Amino acid sequence: MNFLAHLYLSGNDEDIMIGNFIADGIKGNRYENYPKQIKKGILLHRFIDDYTDTHPVCLETKILLRPKYHKLAPILVDMIYDHFLAKHWQNFRPIPLRDFVDKTYNTLQNRFEDLTPPIQRMLPFMIQYDWLYNYQFKEGMERVFLGMSRRVRQGDVIKHGWEDLAANYDVIENQFFTFFAELENAASNKLVELDELYG
Repeated sequence: MNFLAHLYLSGNDEDIMIGNFIADGIKGNRYENYPKQIKKGILLHRFIDDYTDTHPVCLETKILLRPKYHKLAPILVDMIYDHFLAKHWQNFRPIPLRDFVDKTYNTLQNRFEDLTPPIQRMLPFMIQYDWLYNYQFKEGMERVFLGMSRRVRQGDVIKHGWEDLAANYDVIENQFFTFFAELENAASNKLVELDELYG
């Protein structure tokens, strides 16, 4: 899953959210160097990624996109699922997306020193272009696809991601709803497991 989903699935614990947000830059057992709650967030992030990568519904979405995107299909799926989470946010949280996003940006800025250097470099752009809120809009997703096309190897094809999402919109939207309900439940259970493990 992409940024919005990881932040959403962190619940209301600020430290878990920070861990979840920086997790891609924490390799191997380096998570052991972090405080308990941040460590939980890192491990939750890894669980979410593994769960998503192997879930049969996500595999269906990847298969739909793979003929054009090949090994980049999983990256595209992560971004597309964040689009549907943002679009249907009111189905998942009573707090408006705008309020959630603003609170998240504020937390990340206040905890800037806890972020990894790559995330520190990225955060100003995320806030300036309001990525998390704009995932719900066509224009926002086109900007995300364009940005990603510049950051991944052989990523030029991703520039046209919105066209392929639009062509399969209803199918992928239904796949998202099926998958995300199961992911939410699995992530919640994982947090309980981590609480039991680390206290």
